[in-house]
Amino acid sequence: MSETTIERMRLFLIESPIKMKRLQGVGNVMGTVKRVLVELTASDGIVGWGEAAPWEVFTGTAEGTLAALQLYLRPLVIGWPVKRIRAAMMAFDKALVGHGEAKVALEMAMLDIVGKGADLSVADLLGGRVRDTIPLSFSIADPDFEADLARMHAMVPAGHKLFKVKTGVKPHREEMANLARMRGDFGDKIDLRIDYNQALPPFGALAILRDVEQVSPTFIEQPVPRNHLDAMASFVAALKTPILADESCFDPRDLMEIIRLRAANAISIKLMKSGGLHKAQATMAIADTAGLPGYGGTLYEGGIALAAGTQLIAATPGISLGCEFYMPHHVLTEDVLEERIPNRDGAVVVPDAPGLGIRVSEHALRANARILAEHPA
Repeated sequence: MSETTIERMRLFLIESPIKMKRLQGVGNVMGTVKRVLVELTASDGIVGWGEAAPWEVFTGTAEGTLAALQLYLRPLVIGWPVKRIRAAMMAFDKALVGHGEAKVALEMAMLDIVGKGADLSVADLLGGRVRDTIPLSFSIADPDFEADLARMHAMVPAGHKLFKVKTGVKPHREEMANLARMRGDFGDKIDLRIDYNQALPPFGALAILRDVEQVSPTFIEQPVPRNHLDAMASFVAALKTPILADESCFDPRDLMEIIRLRAANAISIKLMKSGGLHKAQATMAIADTAGLPGYGGTLYEGGIALAAGTQLIAATPGISLGCEFYMPHHVLTEDVLEERIPNRDGAVVVPDAPGLGIRVSEHALRANARILAEHPA
């Protein structure tokens, strides 16, 4: 009996409007976000979906991802045995350096196919669930702070507790006043996190972070540019608040250096920088050994990639600090899923249907996204 192989690949470069501006230390987002969707069809007719969501100031461009998939990875994918996912990822790495977003999009689509064929969720394929819901963290990043505060007043009574504030984008005194207002309005009802997205120069950063400690944050994420691990280590040594590494930790090699220098107390796991669900689990295995918990970070993914992220976190015990998979419900004005992944009582509910647990139809795709390019057209 012959193996099931990948018979067809369709690619979509799409653009989606967002409801609000997002100010972040490493770069701002407004108007729209771009993503690349991947549809794989196996020789037995099962269809799987994947999504790449690069960000030009973080990992790369959507146009570059589309080119990587179409020009360099398509020849490998067509005819590949669908169950040989690890071998496929090795072949992708050999054929093309970087472009982790393109590779993880293909991996999640292959896992989606295999899960559907076996009547198993992707979490089952990754080792089985350790959790069915994931606490949802919403990022406070609107330049209009009053609008974000109003959102918090609506979200907290509905069960939302985790809020991560994007800092380093306004004057420090103004940001401290905003943090104090959040604590004043909500007290210990909220779990407050701080994220600088590399905004601070190492010189003078410690004094700013000591001020921030006054509002008792759960962690401070990536205060300085990614290569300044010596400064990160000094913050770990000097502060009571844990330091979380994001841009400093893309892969196991980065993590090993962080551990060696004691430059962080926790790490952010993002599929788009990990370049694979299995790679993300491998990174967390090292973090588990060192006693560093993980946080489920995001870029500007839609429902397909965030479904993959929920499946990953459901099957990975060490990613225990919640997730920021809020885009489809709170920022995107539309998404390509027929039904969005449910949020309940401040948490993301992990889909339990086979594969990624989502449904994407031709109608939902074309009605809810502006398609900028399509291969094959």
